[in-house]
Order: sequence, then C-alpha cells, then structure tokens
Amino acid sequence: MQSPVVQSTASVGEIVAEYPNTSNLFKEYRIDFCCGGGRPLSEVLAESGLDEPAFLERLNVIVEASNRTPRTDIDWRTYESGQLIRHIQDTHHAFLRSELPVLHEFVTKIKNVHGPRHPELVELHSLYTSMRAELEEHLVQEEERVFPLILEYERTGEEALKRRAGETIAVLEADHSRVGEILREMRRVTADYTLQEGACRTYTVSFQKLVQLESDLFEHIHLENNILFPRFEEHCSCGEE
Repeated sequence: MQSPVVQSTASVGEIVAEYPNTSNLFKEYRIDFCCGGGRPLSEVLAESGLDEPAFLERLNVIVEASNRTPRTDIDWRTYESGQLIRHIQDTHHAFLRSELPVLHEFVTKIKNVHGPRHPELVELHSLYTSMRAELEEHLVQEEERVFPLILEYERTGEEALKRRAGETIAVLEADHSRVGEILREMRRVTADYTLQEGACRTYTVSFQKLVQLESDLFEHIHLENNILFPRFEEHCSCGEE
C-alpha cells in the first residue's frame, strides 16, 4: 500500500502552505489552520475526536490531485516579504476596512430586532464588537510598526531591523489568537450560524457575511502566522538565504 504524501506528524499550517487547496477540508472540519497552524495534525485530530486514517485519506486525495495537475494557486512561500505584505494589505486589510463597519450595522440591527427573542444575538453583537476593535487596532500596528520594519530590512538587510520586527511578532500572534477565540465563540453561540425559523433577509445576510469574514480571516492570518512571521522569529530560520 502506498504511503500517504502528507503524514499526520506535519503541522496544519505547513500542510496548507504547501497545498492551499486543502484549506477547504480544514474549514469543513472546523480545524484552525491559521492561529493553531503550528500544531501537528495528529494532535489536532485527536483533540477534535476525528478519525485520523479517514481524515488522512481525504486529505491525501486532495494532495495527490494537486500533484497531478499544474499548480494554478500562488505559492506565497516563494515570494519576497514585501510582495506578501502588499498582497495582505491590498486584499485582506482592504477587505476588513470595507467590511467591518458594514457588518457592525447588520449585527446591530438583528440584535435590536430579534435579540429579545434570541438572546444569542445579543452575545454575538458583543463578541463582534470586541473583535472589530481588536482587528482595527491590529491593522494599525501591522501597517505602522511591523510592516515598515520588514520592508526596510528587505531593502537594507540590516539584522537589527529584522530583530526589531521579530520582537513585535509575538504581540501580533497573540492578537491573532484572541481573534481566533472570538471566532470560535461566535460559532458556538450561533450553533455554527444556524438560522432560526422565520429569519428575515437581514438576519440571513448577516450570517452569510460573518461566514465570509471568518473565511477571509483564516486566509489572512494563515499568510502571516505560517508564512510571513516565521521568517523573522528568532527560533526559525525560514526564508533566510
């Protein structure tokens, strides 16, 4: 019997970085490949009570299909940090700045209209408000402090700049972890965004947009935690020539 391409000893983040198409499978099983991307797959599956052989079989079907076809997705591991940063800002930061205020209006409206009968929407509103504040401050920290250090290091090669960037990355990763916890809580209080009977259009669209936001955040945090940030953490030599 042929050995699987991906073993359960690999970390979740490494798997998604090498085979981006596997991210949909991890999302399907609610497996965190961004904030918890450094954990071995075997540990995550055991904690989630998932059958390891069955999951590995599905995972490797995707991996083997990817290996048989020309790669069409972008392998961000091969890009310079500056290129990756520009993509993060132009795609994910821009999305958040556009979507967070709009979603706040939606979540507030369904809380006000449906909250008296569905108290989980009051809790959802509180969680979302906390996450929005966390994310907006986080974007400022990245764009005004960390990303400029990385770009200047890439331009000059000064090791002091790399160390300074690395010193702040732990703070950003802690922010990511808090956001990940809030996303999990939002799913818990909404029973995985299950619509109540008679949900109006605003209620329905709110949940759809929250799922879209979660998906974008997973991709966003994955690019930072599993590809960009390890290049500047002291314990990791990833990305160095």
